[in-house]
Amino acid sequence: MVSKDGLLRTRIVVERKKVELAGRKLWALTYNGQYMPPTLRIKPGDRMELAVVNKIDKVTNLHVHGLHVSPSGNSDNIFLAIEPGQTYHYAYQFPSNLAAGTYWYHPHPHTQSAAQTAGGMSGLIIVDGLKKYLPESLRGIRERVVALKDFQVQGDQVRTEGLKIGSPTNRTVNGQLNPVIDIRPGEIQLWRIANISANIFYKVALPGRKFHVIARDANPVNTIYSADSIVIPAAARFDVLVEGGGPGTSELQTLPYNTGSAGNQFPRATLATVVSQGRAMAPAKIPTAFAPTRDLSNAKVAARKTITFTENAQGTQSFINGKQFDMNRTDFRAKLNTVEEWTVRNQSDEVHSFHTHTDDFQLMSKDGVPVRFYGWRDTVDISPRGESVIRIRFSDYVGRTVLHCHILNHEDAGMMATLEIVGDQPANGAGKEPIPHHHPMPHA
Repeated sequence: MVSKDGLLRTRIVVERKKVELAGRKLWALTYNGQYMPPTLRIKPGDRMELAVVNKIDKVTNLHVHGLHVSPSGNSDNIFLAIEPGQTYHYAYQFPSNLAAGTYWYHPHPHTQSAAQTAGGMSGLIIVDGLKKYLPESLRGIRERVVALKDFQVQGDQVRTEGLKIGSPTNRTVNGQLNPVIDIRPGEIQLWRIANISANIFYKVALPGRKFHVIARDANPVNTIYSADSIVIPAAARFDVLVEGGGPGTSELQTLPYNTGSAGNQFPRATLATVVSQGRAMAPAKIPTAFAPTRDLSNAKVAARKTITFTENAQGTQSFINGKQFDMNRTDFRAKLNTVEEWTVRNQSDEVHSFHTHTDDFQLMSKDGVPVRFYGWRDTVDISPRGESVIRIRFSDYVGRTVLHCHILNHEDAGMMATLEIVGDQPANGAGKEPIPHHHPMPHA
């Protein structure tokens, strides 16, 4: 579904339906009757009008993950509830400087987020414009969506209740088990790798090939960097360039990954088969410099906060600063057009996936070690008994929003807090000086 003349108007029907998965017919929670629903494609400055029709027997709603847009009213408001049988009309006005890259959408009703997302309710959003930062010779390269979703099976249905993060699961790419990705020898493709599952982590590798990262969490990087494997926490996305190897087949894999003594050991698994065939292409030079970014290292810090993740011994209750989520309570306040520094601490023995709504952040350090700045992000994994320091600028939008662990079992168990952004500027972002998204205030 692609926007036209600045508008994307569409309808998403939420229903429990039998779908074909891994050669079986299974009951799943679907958007528009599909386990892998339509990708929504927009441009910066577009408007999106989205009718959500709830045909399941539970309350639901919709979150446009990572998008810099108002958290209030009928925009990206996760506090509202769409009751069974109801239709709700969302309307989003995106800023003209919205960052290009890969985003996603999923339900966000508290206590039901994991069940509904694991049941199948997640899809991609793409904001066009990433290729404009590439040399002209690479702007016509082919794109691949690599949407990572997993499902556990219970009888004839995709499991939604009693989800255990470490249970055996079926990892799919675009809703398929081990699909084929074709590429020509020497060809460079843009892969949009997105972890749109409820709870699990991926450590993605393509043996013999490198991933050249051009965006993380829909934030274009200032310098392209290369990696043999990339750890993708729950909810994170990487846009990467991949070069085809010599003729033959190879496996896109997720490698073993351990989230700590209280967490899970995810095994190695094959995600897709990559087939390199056809006429070889002359390898193109991967550029180094990429997109303009602004660094918050020297920004004036208006306030500092500490956010501490804890959980009970059984792992059945999760907390931020000793409290479980209550949508009627405001846990933190921040002022529009200021920069804050947050220390996010993990006092448990498993990794947590920290995520902010509305405004993205810059990771300053991890476990006491400064982190090289490539660009902003909306998700970071917090090490067991470790901490990450972030800086975040609040721009364009006021209102109540949330921050949470994006391992949705943990979020539903209470690991979420409310943040109210306050200020004199109207919520539509109109003001004396536009604040570019992902391009925060200049160095002080």
